Amino acid sequence: MARRTRRRRPRGNDDRPNANEEIRASKVRVVHPEDVEKEHEVVPIDRALEIAESYGMDLVEVAPNAKPPVCKVLDFGKYMYKKKKKEKEAKKKQHTVQVKELRFRPNTDDHDLEFKTRHAREFLEGGDKVKATVQFRGRDMLYTEKGKELLHDLAEELDDVSEIESKPNMEGRRMIMMLAPTGKGGS
Repeated sequence: MARRTRRRRPRGNDDRPNANEEIRASKVRVVHPEDVEKEHEVVPIDRALEIAESYGMDLVEVAPNAKPPVCKVLDFGKYMYKKKKKEKEAKKKQHTVQVKELRFRPNTDDHDLEFKTRHAREFLEGGDKVKATVQFRGRDMLYTEKGKELLHDLAEELDDVSEIESKPNMEGRRMIMMLAPTGKGGS
């Protein structure tokens, strides 16, 4: 059989393992595709490439840091497809934490506060963080203590599903407090 032509490796694709002529070791340990119980032999790279060619498959470096490197005889395209599929599946199951913002004024009515507290509870139970903001306009700056009290009441109401990540502090004309979900509450 004719030796395979050297494939050029695309730039910026470092997660790809070395295959065929890209393998730089002089000797490698070869894992055959069918003979599982057969002893994995250590052979020169040229012989390993011949073995892979005899199966009509590729030689892929699966453990490059081993002494000598371990190479497996397999279908490289199929291997990369399965690897990408696994990564995509793992990414699907991953939950990204979002920050949901609730805005209040120092004179927010009790009913509005209850309504927004329910929303905050839903966000926290869903695993998201909540940023509670009290906006002060004009003469409202006289009532910063009222705003701080409002945020403390909110935190107290949600203490079964959250913990205070950052205490109420002023940033310009806003008072901001961050709540993070705890593992106690939830569905």
